[in-house]
Amino acid sequence: MSDLILQFGGTLWTLVSFIVALSVIVTVHELGHLMVGRWSGIRAEVFSVGFGPRLAAMRDRQGTVWQVAAIPLGGYVRFLGDANAASAGPGRAVDPARARQTLHGAPLWARFATLLAGPVANFILAILVFAGFAMVQGLPTGDLTVGRVIEGPPGTVNNLQPGDQVLALDGQPVATWRDLAELTATLPPAASHDWRVRRNGEELTVAGPDPMPPRISGIAPRSAAAEAGLRGGDVILRANDQPLARFGDLRAHVEAAAGDPVALTVWRPGMGELDVTLRPKEQDMPSADGGFERRWLIGVTGGEGYVIPETRRAGPIEALWLGAGQTWSIIISSLTGMWAMISGQIGSCNLGGAISIAESTGQAASAGGANFLWWIAVLSAAIGFLNLLPIPVLDGGHLMFYTYEAVTGRPPSDRVLSLLTSLGMAAVIGLMIFGLTNDLFCP
Repeated sequence: MSDLILQFGGTLWTLVSFIVALSVIVTVHELGHLMVGRWSGIRAEVFSVGFGPRLAAMRDRQGTVWQVAAIPLGGYVRFLGDANAASAGPGRAVDPARARQTLHGAPLWARFATLLAGPVANFILAILVFAGFAMVQGLPTGDLTVGRVIEGPPGTVNNLQPGDQVLALDGQPVATWRDLAELTATLPPAASHDWRVRRNGEELTVAGPDPMPPRISGIAPRSAAAEAGLRGGDVILRANDQPLARFGDLRAHVEAAAGDPVALTVWRPGMGELDVTLRPKEQDMPSADGGFERRWLIGVTGGEGYVIPETRRAGPIEALWLGAGQTWSIIISSLTGMWAMISGQIGSCNLGGAISIAESTGQAASAGGANFLWWIAVLSAAIGFLNLLPIPVLDGGHLMFYTYEAVTGRPPSDRVLSLLTSLGMAAVIGLMIFGLTNDLFCP
C-alpha cells in the first residue's frame, strides 16, 4: 500500500509539474500573438489559459475576454473572425467595416508578424531565463581563484579556503582551470594533493582534494540516474564494489555493463552512504566527427569537484548574449536531431512524446526550483522551434501560406487551405501517436 501511495504521489507531482510548465510556455506563446496582433490592428476576442468550459473570466478595456478554462493543457488566443482557436480556415463572417480588425482581413505584414510573434515569444522567454541564470549564478572569472569549498565524504582532505589563488598542483605550475584539469588527468589518483596557493599575499602549500572527484554535478531528465533517485552533489564512492577515484572512471564501469544493472554506492551530504542499482540506457550521442555514436549512459555529468571557481556577476548585455547563444544551441540541436532521425543516423526512439516530456518535467521539478525553471526555458525554446516547422495548423504552416501569398500576390484557395490543414492535422496527430508509442515501448 505504501508503494502505491508513493507511486500515486509521484504521478500526481509529475502531472502537476507538467501542467504548470505547459501553462507557462503556452501562455507566453499566445501572449506573443496577442500583443503583436493588437499592435498591428487585429482585435483579440478571447485569451484563454486552458480549453473547455470557462471557470473564471474578465473583460478588459479593449473588449478582450481573459479566461481560465477547465482543461489546463495549453491555451489559445481567438482573434475577431476566427473560425476556431487555431485561427485555421477562412474564418467567420464579420461586419465589412471591421474586416481590417480580423486576422484574415489584415494586411499581409500584420498577419505574418502576429503569427511569428508566438514562437519569438518562446525564444524570448528562454533567453531571459538563461540570462537570469548567468546574472544570478555568475560566470567563472577565468582566474585560478577558489570561490567556494564543497563538503566531501568523510576522510576528504580539503584545507583550501575561498579566495586562495592556485599556483601549482603537486609541484607543477598551472595558470588556468583548464590547465588544472589537463594536469590532473596525468596524475595518479590520491587521497590528497599538494596545492600551492597564494593566501593573503603569502605563498603556502596546503593539502587538498583531487580536482576531479566522482561528484555528480547534474542529472539528465528521464535518465537511469534520475529514475534511480540520484541527485546533483552525490559522490559515487563505488561501482559494482570497485572504488572510484575520479569521475571519469565511472564510464568504464557503465560501458562494461553493456546494459546490465550497475550497483553504485553514493555519499549524499546530510544522509551518508546510500546503495543504488540502476540499468544504463543505450543512447545516440554526437561524436567528434560530427556524426552520432551509440553509448551506454546513466545520465550523470561531472566536472564540479570540491573546489568551485570564483565567479563574477554577468552584466545584462553579456547575460542576454549568453542566453541567446544557449537558445540558439537548443534550436540547432533540435534541427540536427530531427535530420539525424530522418536520415537514419539515429534511431526513431530518440523522439519522445507527452509521457517522456511529462516525466522529464516532473524530475526537473523534483530537483528544485532552479532546475524546473531551467527546464521550462529549454522546453520553451524547443516548442518555439517546433511551431516554426512548415506544417499546416502550426504557426510555421501559416507563415508558409503567407510566404506563398507574398510571392504570388494571392493566397492559396480555400479548398487548398482546407486540404493542407487536414493533412497537417493528420501529420501532427501522427507524430503525437508515434511519440507516445515510443514512450510506451522504447527501452
